Amino acid sequence: MTVTRRELLGLAGTVGSAGVAGVSGLAGTAGAAGAVGSAGAAGPDGLPGLTARVRTGFERLAADGYALLAGQRVGVVTNPTGITADARHLVDVLHGDDRVRLVAVFGPEHGFRGTAQAGGSEGPGRDPATGLAVYDTYGKSGQGLADVFTAAGVDTVVFDIQDVGARFYTYIWTLYDCMRAAALAGKAVVVLDRPHPAGGLRAAGPVLERPYASFVGREPIALAHGMTAAELALLFNGEFLRDAPVRLHTVRMSGWRRGSFFGETGLPWVPPSPNMPTPDTALAYAGTCLFEGTNLSEGRGTTTPFEVLGAEGVDRRWAEAADALGLPGVWFREAYFTPSFSKHAGRTCGGVRLLVHDREAFDPVRAGIGLLVTARRAWSGFAWREDHWIDRLTGSDLVRRMVDAGAGVEEIAGAWAVGLARFAAVRERYLLYR
Repeated sequence: MTVTRRELLGLAGTVGSAGVAGVSGLAGTAGAAGAVGSAGAAGPDGLPGLTARVRTGFERLAADGYALLAGQRVGVVTNPTGITADARHLVDVLHGDDRVRLVAVFGPEHGFRGTAQAGGSEGPGRDPATGLAVYDTYGKSGQGLADVFTAAGVDTVVFDIQDVGARFYTYIWTLYDCMRAAALAGKAVVVLDRPHPAGGLRAAGPVLERPYASFVGREPIALAHGMTAAELALLFNGEFLRDAPVRLHTVRMSGWRRGSFFGETGLPWVPPSPNMPTPDTALAYAGTCLFEGTNLSEGRGTTTPFEVLGAEGVDRRWAEAADALGLPGVWFREAYFTPSFSKHAGRTCGGVRLLVHDREAFDPVRAGIGLLVTARRAWSGFAWREDHWIDRLTGSDLVRRMVDAGAGVEEIAGAWAVGLARFAAVRERYLLYR
């Protein structure tokens, strides 16, 4: 029997999907994820040595024969993380399957192929592998993005991108903007879920205040929101788009339990952006990315971005002060590095390396605040960016003002506690996994 390229690519969409329950999740549905299989058991894919693992929203969609997409002209919002369990890209798989009419691809920040650095995109073009038109969504929202969907000729917009769990990581706001634009254009949205790499057990940090809204935070959610993309989509539709909700479908994972870290999923990690190389990076990011709002390097241009921080002239006193805070789950040690690009490029920086020794106890936001507090006290050269970018990252001027006033970690965290509790109560209504 001869197998065509389209048939071969189509088969990839069902790899690892045998025996999985059908798609669940019209907007507003909820329920617990299925249990992870026993370690060491024969792999459900029939591959030697492969244990049971998490099945992504895409795999469950494929296992259901793409029923949600039947008769639709489909566009996909994705990047290099939109892969199957055997590392094929879903655009290739969908394009190779006659059951799906894929007509367009939409790229977020960093681009469809993920080549652009922070604050950039790849622009429009054509995917050489499939010949599909690739549209750039970065910097577009509202009617402008709705017009892109109309021009692309899609009926349904599918979103499949690996998130990392921080409010200022822009992919969730690409999702939000796509939902708003799809509602304006009369399109449906399908969100294919993926794991929260740090477990998503709880929300943490300050909640955005609306006057500080931007593309690193459109709506009032916690800095570390503790939600998957599908859960956020339900929350967006139910809380922030209720006057003009989109026709939303969420396709849940199976086998993922809240509190599970990415290394427990059995899935391959693909960097969601150029400076997010590992799940360990994602674990620290919600706290250490706050240093984008300062004159210190957040480790861009090194092999461990967001795990090392520093600047010229910083010495061991910062690491000593940070470690003396006794924050749970993390040690801080003296470190030196030379960034190849971004802040302090080509210059030797002194600073801090984070060593997370207890992932469950570690709170990245408190760690980030502790590092800001001690950096300002230990290094006379400390300064905020002149544009007060820290206010956009934290969601208000509260953190900046309190750090400048000499407040400690617990005092600062206490100042956002009421807002966080309110968000946590809202969040609870939209959780799909327990």
